[in-house]
Amino acid sequence: MSKDRLEAFSDGVLAIIITIMVLGLAVPHEPTIKALLELWPTFVSYVLSFAYVGIYWNNHHHLFQVVHAVDGRVLWANLLLLFCLSLFPFGTAWMGETGFASVPVAIYGVILLAAALAYFVLVRVLIRAQPPEARLAEAIGSDTKGKISPLIYAVGIPVALVAPWISFVLYAVVALIWIVPDQRIERTIAR
Repeated sequence: MSKDRLEAFSDGVLAIIITIMVLGLAVPHEPTIKALLELWPTFVSYVLSFAYVGIYWNNHHHLFQVVHAVDGRVLWANLLLLFCLSLFPFGTAWMGETGFASVPVAIYGVILLAAALAYFVLVRVLIRAQPPEARLAEAIGSDTKGKISPLIYAVGIPVALVAPWISFVLYAVVALIWIVPDQRIERTIAR
């Protein structure tokens, strides 16, 4: 399979994930600002999840700019990532509809951690699948952000059971760390 098919399939799945999330946004039952404001937890959780899907889409795109070879292991690793990301609509809806209750915020953190680990696995499998002259390993480098993010999620999960808002802030901090597209690959391509 060419990397183009893998990217097109991934783009389609991510588009469906965003569509499912937006369809989960409830419409106020009354035509008042008060009714709209009562839905703020759902909207805030949607915004964070939309940002995360965008971050994964952006970094997936950048990652595949320097990929030359795709094998079966890459396909399965990519499917693992897509599976984890497909759980975002569930976690988003549960967290928003419960007003950021402890268990849903912790489960959302588990979903974020699973996606981060799946992305890490995809990167490692891609590096092994590349020919010797490929520059992917050089572009990834030490991957500091990729190592710090799962640690923050791992802290946020148990914290959510006692202070869900602190965990939500931790999850938002990781999104802010990644919101600026990863420049490592562009720098490598430019050299």
